[in-house]
Amino acid sequence: MIKLIGMMDSPYVRRVAVSLELYGVAFESQPLSVFSTFEEFSRINPAVKAPTLVLDNGTRLMDSSLILNYFEAQAAPERRLLPVAPDALANDLQTLGFILAAAEKAVQNVYEHHLRPAEKQHSSWVERITVQLLAACKEWNTLLETRPVSTLPDQVAITSTVVWTFIQSMIPHVVNAADFRKIQAVTAAFEAQAVFKKYPFN
Repeated sequence: MIKLIGMMDSPYVRRVAVSLELYGVAFESQPLSVFSTFEEFSRINPAVKAPTLVLDNGTRLMDSSLILNYFEAQAAPERRLLPVAPDALANDLQTLGFILAAAEKAVQNVYEHHLRPAEKQHSSWVERITVQLLAACKEWNTLLETRPVSTLPDQVAITSTVVWTFIQSMIPHVVNAADFRKIQAVTAAFEAQAVFKKYPFN
């Protein structure tokens, strides 16, 4: 069986888990940490990158977007999570770009505040990535406001939900939820759905 390696406290791992469920792909979750189980993880993937997805034939895929590209290409039309029409696809990819930029800067913030000793934190670097994070969130929120309301999770909804939950769980003091009401509303709606509850942030 396909194996998904990584912890659900990673928005990238959780993004893949929820997407695979919606694609109808059976998989086994192996919640290995890139920190506490580094050695065990390295025996599967020497790069120790989460998520790592191991296919039945042993091929290892890394990076959530690359993993999802692989399954999107094989998905039946009714299970696709991205549109096919070029303009609609470009719009979704634009939104995903800002969401994933926010995710990247949020992870960097978490590392600075939770892993690096205070005396070793580089204040100008923290300020820069925080500016980038908030700018990405502003664009993300604006782009969501222009999207039709839907209760069906597509890739934008999935990625919005898992990334925002990560941000608000880890660095709510950096990103004020009240400033991004559309993202907050979308996340609340989708976190209530069974597929997100099956793979909770933890």
